[in-house]
Amino acid sequence: MLNSVEPAKGAISAEPEPITLDWPATALLIIDMQRDFMEPGGFGETLGNDVSQLARAVKPIGAVLAAARDTGMLVIHTREGHLPDLSDAPPAKLERGAPSLRIGDPGPMGRILIRGEAGHDIIPELYPLDSEIVIDKPGKGAFYATELGDVLEKYGIENLLVCGVTTEVCVNTTVREANDRGYRCVVISDGCASYFPEFHEMGLKMIKAQGGIFGWVADSAAVLEAMKVSTT
Repeated sequence: MLNSVEPAKGAISAEPEPITLDWPATALLIIDMQRDFMEPGGFGETLGNDVSQLARAVKPIGAVLAAARDTGMLVIHTREGHLPDLSDAPPAKLERGAPSLRIGDPGPMGRILIRGEAGHDIIPELYPLDSEIVIDKPGKGAFYATELGDVLEKYGIENLLVCGVTTEVCVNTTVREANDRGYRCVVISDGCASYFPEFHEMGLKMIKAQGGIFGWVADSAAVLEAMKVSTT
């Protein structure tokens, strides 16, 4: 258990406190589990990162994804990437740092971080079903310049189970965007990862600080237990 407060039946044992969700109004949001971030030769590695650091999130996400599919929960995947002509990629993003390959350059999995290329797609272990929603986004947050808000409104979603990569960048940005729009966010701690373990830990602390200023944090076991109890 993540804290000393005993959760009510069906509540998620979370920090800073247990939370009970209306499950029919809850969606699973999986952030950017793409080959360009997860595998050698992609954008993450071109920035000098050890992409193997992200592998730890795959199994926990897979477990929650399987449970969500079994219960009929709305599942949404996101992919960060850009149009082939880079018209949606600001120069500040294209020019930053000194990567070995820049966005749009040819790489082992096609053009780096470009929509439609192999590297832009989601890893096989978590590949979306045809019935699941995929949101393509040009920025870090999943709400910016996308249809995500409209999708959540259409399905009557009030709560989000959030996981993916990286904890401190796209996950944190999306949770902050969602919080400003009134969504309750439960971030799955072991279903997120960073190239920098200390950033992962601090990213989670930022979300649950000050009484859950941006949301709640729970591990996948706690989420799965609450889903099981609430659907039996």
